[in-house]
Amino acid sequence: MEENLQYVREPAKRIFAQELQESNLTYKEEDDQYSKQYLITQTGARINRLYITGTLIEKENIGNETEYWRARITDPTGAFFIYAGQYQQEAADAIVRIEPPGFVAVIGKPNIYTTPEGATMTSVRPETIQVIEEDTIDQWIVDTAHQTLQRLNDKDNPVAKQASAHYQTDLTRYKEMIITALSAVR
Repeated sequence: MEENLQYVREPAKRIFAQELQESNLTYKEEDDQYSKQYLITQTGARINRLYITGTLIEKENIGNETEYWRARITDPTGAFFIYAGQYQQEAADAIVRIEPPGFVAVIGKPNIYTTPEGATMTSVRPETIQVIEEDTIDQWIVDTAHQTLQRLNDKDNPVAKQASAHYQTDLTRYKEMIITALSAVR
């Protein structure tokens, strides 16, 4: 009898740029090279995939022999850095087509890189990038603010406890981030 195995994608979580840039705690559930890697954020989100929106304000081909695109996408709290090349061809093609400034939605994976000097750089490896309307960004801000506030208020979340121990998260600072983001909604 043949087993019916279906691949189920991890749901994409919403996160503001500020929180993504300030998060660096990663873990894998298993030790093999193919197991899912998660980013634990300052507010206790456990992220394997993320959904972000914002304004693509800058793009540059930083590849040497092949195209490798870096794009900067801003939301009201900061900037996301997106890197796409031959292994993210659909996303790289989208970056080529979109002229800054353009409103975009991105689904991708968080990528944490530690420089030889020990600095941590957080970016997004995109799966898809789509052009959207400004109203979609406003709705994303409202939804992301709501989800972030829920994480901040969930005292029973073991991931949030782990995040708090690692980061010594300043809850007031993240509540201020939410207010800043919501003040940008039209």
